[in-house]
Amino acid sequence: MQVNGVEAVLIAGPTASGKSALALEFAQRAGGVVINADSMQVYRDLRVLSARPTPAEEAAVPHRLYGHVDAAINFSAGAFVADAQTALAEARAQGRLAVFVGGTGLYFKALTSGLSAVPPIPPSIRDGVRARLERDGVEALHRELSAIDPATAVRLRPRDRARIARALEVVEATGRSLTDWHREGLPPLLPAGSSRALFLAPEREPLYARIDARFDAMLKTGALEEVERLAARGLDPLLPAMKAHGVPALIRHLAGEISLEEATAIGKADTRHYAKRQFTWFRHQLADFEWVSPEAARGWLDRAL
Repeated sequence: MQVNGVEAVLIAGPTASGKSALALEFAQRAGGVVINADSMQVYRDLRVLSARPTPAEEAAVPHRLYGHVDAAINFSAGAFVADAQTALAEARAQGRLAVFVGGTGLYFKALTSGLSAVPPIPPSIRDGVRARLERDGVEALHRELSAIDPATAVRLRPRDRARIARALEVVEATGRSLTDWHREGLPPLLPAGSSRALFLAPEREPLYARIDARFDAMLKTGALEEVERLAARGLDPLLPAMKAHGVPALIRHLAGEISLEEATAIGKADTRHYAKRQFTWFRHQLADFEWVSPEAARGWLDRAL
């Protein structure tokens, strides 16, 4: 289905900006399907802490790619593109407008600009790199990366555990640097002109207040119990689900290392910092998105319909 000549609407924004409610309203009015573009809301283990839509909201209109991945999976942007392609094809077949919503900039960039064609990494290589990371430390692995892939190493912070490990895995698995792979991309799912894109941009201080209030609400509705169940699985701490905002600090609280008040403060601060990075990332990486205030968002919807 196309609305005003486009087959998809993209609604992005920082965490706690109200984008999910906006996407739900738009999908209800346009006869659309809501497709998740948030890297944490894919995990079934993180309904509360990722602020996934409620069961009632999911029942109001079709929702896709929510809670369909186990926390033990290192879900990548490439995996998202494959799943999004299936969801988009399903929307087309049903004559529904695809409404992508989320806060993960790389997912939106993959949809509109394509993605590097890095092949899957064998588990044996991934396990070996992570074992060295735990044994030798991140600085040692950064020095190792600098020797074999200096172009990638110079772009990474020396203590960025996840990205350094990923870059080493790619070199070891393929014999080519991550920078080389990024030069050869897969085509976008949504070519230019096939979609309209909005970035919901609230004022910073009210947004930060909503982030803090939402974290408190999460704790009252089962976030600590959710993290306790996740921690009991003994998963690799480098997995994306184990690094979701609030998870590491609440695990430290459950282990008796810090108080719940300290864990809450850390979780709130991490989330506020993430929101700040989201503003910066979208401004520089996805300049085609229209920046719209929450007050003007419904007018934007009216024009899009």
